[in-house]
Amino acid sequence: PYIVVFLNKADMVDDDELLELVEMEVRELLSDYDFPGDDIPIIAGSALKALECDGPADCEEWKCIEELMAAVDSYIPEPEREIDKPFLMPVEDVFSISGRGTVATGRIERGVIKVSEEVEIVGIRETDKTVCTGVEMFRKLLDQGQAGDNVGILLRGKKREEIVRGQVLAAPGSITPHTKFKAEVYILTKEEGGRHTPFFKGYRPQFYFRTTDVTGTVELPEGVEMVMPGDNITVVGELITPIAMEKELRFAIREGGRTVGAGVVSEVIE
Repeated sequence: PYIVVFLNKADMVDDDELLELVEMEVRELLSDYDFPGDDIPIIAGSALKALECDGPADCEEWKCIEELMAAVDSYIPEPEREIDKPFLMPVEDVFSISGRGTVATGRIERGVIKVSEEVEIVGIRETDKTVCTGVEMFRKLLDQGQAGDNVGILLRGKKREEIVRGQVLAAPGSITPHTKFKAEVYILTKEEGGRHTPFFKGYRPQFYFRTTDVTGTVELPEGVEMVMPGDNITVVGELITPIAMEKELRFAIREGGRTVGAGVVSEVIE
């Protein structure tokens, strides 16, 4: 991961040497955590003084903000977007806009969605088809949305209650809903915030896929009686409601909102 550091409240320090000392300490701390401490850009300034400026043009206190944004642009690389794969967006929230219709919001995981393209609503309920009649990002109407964008997608002829968090919008035929799967899972230890005790056959946790929890059962391999915290194991999971699923999909195992394990789907069974 890339990181850029802003040392705030620099206006409260008169001694430049003290600022240098703090910068050195920050670099040492970053190096201790395996970041490239010597290379990371560190910009000192005052956010408050910058806010009090009338305009960025002739204001000395504003320069630190420009330096910060220049460092972000130059040091942090643009993430690669998976735009050549079929479109998929997990639904995070659903709104109803009077006179416009229903909007599903979320972050596009892969692919591109264009206005007037057909999409499928997959998972939890019966798979349904509709048409994207608009793409909006930060109150701006767009012709298309692509992987990595947080967007609202306007859906034709759908009521708000017909779509729920946890479903996905996807290119037709690109993904199907499933309830049974094989997975490689790791159970967190007590020190990692996981369970204190092992679990046995018939364990019923929640599986957190993309944006929602779904209850399911865990089937242990033959000859395995229990799973201890810290174990890596292959299990078969069965969900009570179908979820849009494919090989290599990652998920978390939770109990009452607390994460107790992590896994990846190795095979979709049914």
